[in-house]
Amino acid sequence: MQQDFAETRALSLLAWLAGEEEILPQFMGATGVGVDDLRARAGEPEFLASVMDFLLMDDAWVLQGAEATGIAAHDFAMIRAALPGGDLPNWT
Repeated sequence: MQQDFAETRALSLLAWLAGEEEILPQFMGATGVGVDDLRARAGEPEFLASVMDFLLMDDAWVLQGAEATGIAAHDFAMIRAALPGGDLPNWT
């Protein structure tokens, strides 16, 4: 998957996440970002990578995001892999 395509998909998932009243506060708490940060950093590949890292922590979030955006759940890991830091080894 090309990085620009992955960024577009991750941005769609960020837009979905921003509208999720139950999940968004968890993301903001885990990452330390505020509402202004979401807007300012939405186009940064590294920030989008953090969105994908967060979503991939919970299968329910992946399934909800997939259903809401039309992005296949099995593509989430490929999206993450195409973003900065995604080529790091996963030891689990």
